[in-house]
Amino acid sequence: MRALRVVAFAVAAYLAAIGVAHAQEATTLKKQMPGQWELSTTERSKTCVVTLKSDAALQGFKLELEPACKTALPFTRDIVAWSVKGLDIVRLQDATGEAVIDFTEVESGIFEGLRQGEGVYILQDLAAARSMAKSMDQMIGDWSMVRGNGQPVCGLTLTNTEAGSDNFQVFLKPRCDATIAQFNPTQWRLERGQIILMSTSGEIWQFEADDHAQWRRVPDTADPLIMLRQ
Repeated sequence: MRALRVVAFAVAAYLAAIGVAHAQEATTLKKQMPGQWELSTTERSKTCVVTLKSDAALQGFKLELEPACKTALPFTRDIVAWSVKGLDIVRLQDATGEAVIDFTEVESGIFEGLRQGEGVYILQDLAAARSMAKSMDQMIGDWSMVRGNGQPVCGLTLTNTEAGSDNFQVFLKPRCDATIAQFNPTQWRLERGQIILMSTSGEIWQFEADDHAQWRRVPDTADPLIMLRQ
């Protein structure tokens, strides 16, 4: 019996420790969130600024939405407060406390939320979001694709012309390598630090910046494909 009591005490202590840790996580999140955030579609074609406050509101905390939010993202009309649910869910909620959209952190300072039938939305620090927008503007223009030995194999132009689903148009120039011509990307976007090229068939190529200010196709191969800004 004594052994059973010791085990029961140990289990209770362990569960209590977990409960304390979880409470600390939720408390930390509540302290980190107040401030200005950008709520947007995945590639920022539609954005609005949300100011999360630490002042208590009915079933949560106060927030402010800039006037443009209701036009850019109509579902924000129902948002009146925010709260932290569970361990790591940031909830933007309606007057009854029900979720309009729930966000979970996918990277430091970047939260993703899904609205059924609409798609994924991003909540991120406003300053970081504007820095990302600047980065995207720098992507627009003419590029060259080269092999690892420096041999040019294609030219392409990334544009800021919307192509739907938060993507933008891309155009290949004449005389591209057969592999690239067959891929024939028609859309692009900047997503989590990667240039994403997409074909009409749904094929996707991903490029990541390396230490030499080049963008290499990933996963890497023995004969890499590299994008260079012209």
